[in-house]
Amino acid sequence: MISPLIPSSTPHGIFLCELSTHIHIRCREMAYPRKMPSLQRQMKNRHIAMISIGGVIGTGLFLGTAAGLQTGGPVGLLLAYALVGSICYAVMVTLGEMVAFLPLPGGHITLAERFVDPAFSFALGWNYWYNWTVILPAEISAAAVIVNFWDKSVNNAVWITVFLIVVILINILGAGAYGEAEFVFASIKVITIIGLIILGIVLDLGGGPNHDRIGFRYWKNPGPFTQYHGIAGAKGRFLAFAASLTQAAFSFIGTEIVAIAGAEAKNPRRNIPKAIKRVYIRILLFYIGGVAVIGLLVPYTEPDLALKTSDAAKSPFVIAIRNAGITGLPSVINAALLTSAWSAASSDLYSSSRAIYGLAANGNAPKIFLRVTKHGLPYVAVIFQSLFGLLAFMGLKEGSGRVFGWFGNMTAIAGLMSWFGISVTYLRFRKGLKAQGIERKSLPYVGIGQPFLAWYGAIVSLFICIISGWTNFIKGNWATDQFVTNYLPLWLFPFLYLGARLWKRSSFVTPERMDFKTGLAEIEAASYDEPPPRNWVEKWWDWLM
Repeated sequence: MISPLIPSSTPHGIFLCELSTHIHIRCREMAYPRKMPSLQRQMKNRHIAMISIGGVIGTGLFLGTAAGLQTGGPVGLLLAYALVGSICYAVMVTLGEMVAFLPLPGGHITLAERFVDPAFSFALGWNYWYNWTVILPAEISAAAVIVNFWDKSVNNAVWITVFLIVVILINILGAGAYGEAEFVFASIKVITIIGLIILGIVLDLGGGPNHDRIGFRYWKNPGPFTQYHGIAGAKGRFLAFAASLTQAAFSFIGTEIVAIAGAEAKNPRRNIPKAIKRVYIRILLFYIGGVAVIGLLVPYTEPDLALKTSDAAKSPFVIAIRNAGITGLPSVINAALLTSAWSAASSDLYSSSRAIYGLAANGNAPKIFLRVTKHGLPYVAVIFQSLFGLLAFMGLKEGSGRVFGWFGNMTAIAGLMSWFGISVTYLRFRKGLKAQGIERKSLPYVGIGQPFLAWYGAIVSLFICIISGWTNFIKGNWATDQFVTNYLPLWLFPFLYLGARLWKRSSFVTPERMDFKTGLAEIEAASYDEPPPRNWVEKWWDWLM
């Protein structure tokens, strides 16, 4: 310690005083570091609302239901979507309570660092990064294939290049531009699916050109469930239902993007709870309603469900419209599919770039990914993640579609493991609140049915991952590729966690040491009361959003 008794008039005194001043300045810099550029809150209420919808509606609902219907039958498909939809709701309520209180960069990845264990955050973060990174080239490639519905004369490399450039530009322009683009894309998807559900009900009741009243005909013949690989009885029905779960999970994965977008949302403590509160309506209307109508209109024995194309020709909605004698609509639906794939690719790039930004913020990825522009764009992360989009050119080779199908399976399991991690993080979050005397009632959003919904989300997500590949153990049904794609992501999570635990030599964060304060001041400063709606138009819009 430098003694203040040495007179500053002596040469030694002058030197020590200067050294003392230098140390004092350095200490102040360490205690109050210079504010580095960071993510900025550019997304409005309508952006967050439509992103939460856009995360729910994707090509899985328009196209993936074909495989689900063929595998599980109408009731098997409906039950699979109902089960996964209930998990999705449980996870969103669970996630919403944490993110509305602490909408931080990295979302649930950062929250896991604070409330569970740095190693758990490492595993959850890289699992989530992989989830979004792998599916980006698949969506770009799918968009190119969808265009082939109209014109097969142009090489797919041209379409892949065009779509990749547009997706990169949307993300390079920042969170505000991404929010606007997703608002438009999601609006198109919402209008399309609502129109298809209404049209499906009309066709089922005999309102089509052929006036064929279908009713529940296909539930009776060929039946409500498939007999998986000819296995009769309850065992065959259960295996058919279990095989449909992975496809259903793939359709729902992505709703948690609201957590990642929370760090760039304006007035997060108002807008995030609003998006979470209405997620159950979207699940019931778009997904449960959609698959219920599909099961009424198309029998699971329909040959076109097994088409190798990935455009409108395979969609159960298009099959039903064609069978009813309506022409022209398949092109409209294909356009909606193209919009859906484009939107999904844009979300993939956004989420993966923010995921690796969150990993870097928590010390689990190189710090270079923390570099942002003065407008809050993590440009290094966006550019790096864009490079993975080049893998879409693999789709030009014969057989690569099967490879991307494997990636889709792996994405579904990785997404379920993310849901498991979110639920575990919330259970630790609750313990921290109780230990530090923070009342749940004081939080901006308080989810219903807790902690039971969190336990439900954790247990059932893990259960689906475990049974996802059971069909491989049926005699004569072994498929190495399916076994690997179903179980590799499941074992990857504990491998990452245990490896990080040994590397970091970390331990669980005790409830008393959990950090509920860092970043809270900035979040509270970004929250404000918005003026009430002035007329019926604004009231309707406020309710809708």
